[in-house]
Amino acid sequence: MGLLSTIELPVPLTVVTETRPAAVLWDMDGTLVDTEPYWMASETELVTSFGGSWTMEDAVQLVGQGLWHSARILQSHGVDLSEDEIIDRLTTRVIDRTAAEIPWRPGSRELLRELHELGVPNALVTMSVRRMAEAITDNIGFDPFVTLITGDEVTHSKPHPEPYHLGARALGVDPALCVAIEDSAPGVASAVAAGAVVIAVPMHVALLEHDDYTIWEDGAAGRNAEDLFSVFRERRSI
Repeated sequence: MGLLSTIELPVPLTVVTETRPAAVLWDMDGTLVDTEPYWMASETELVTSFGGSWTMEDAVQLVGQGLWHSARILQSHGVDLSEDEIIDRLTTRVIDRTAAEIPWRPGSRELLRELHELGVPNALVTMSVRRMAEAITDNIGFDPFVTLITGDEVTHSKPHPEPYHLGARALGVDPALCVAIEDSAPGVASAVAAGAVVIAVPMHVALLEHDDYTIWEDGAAGRNAEDLFSVFRERRSI
């Protein structure tokens, strides 16, 4: 008894006893909804309206990037507008397209609803501006997000960790106790740098296997909350 009383556990008990995350932090474009084709089409329209050319290769380079970074790239392709004007025009066109149809990623709303019903807090962490984010969240059919972190409200865009740090802070939890769901390399890098357990759901850009995250090739399709909790437990035990 005297010997046992002097032994210190090598890891905090919370690591052993936690069976589900404190919160889930969701990216939006390409993760919750497949709006990337809407963005790409809107970029093409904008660049060609100024006499420039915009290829699929050009468009793919912007997936997951902050809008102000993307605006500067579009300026380099001949778009003679300010960064804010570019963002406003693109956002308006994408919102117009979602008004006709919101392309939900299979299984995303179902997983989101299940987590919500189980009492797991959810936050949206997107580099789209707030009015774009609200155009999507207002049409989910229920109110799953405790908070929205948007691209017009951060100092540093993804791949900087700030967006995910802000998401966790808004929920009052440690990022290391969160699962982040992301589809792009900048988004995955942001979530990993913030210390979250990361599930990558690649869509338009391939993501290589890596020890820093778990890949769900088909996204949330056919997945449930226990699948997500299992990833959390496994990666927290590494």
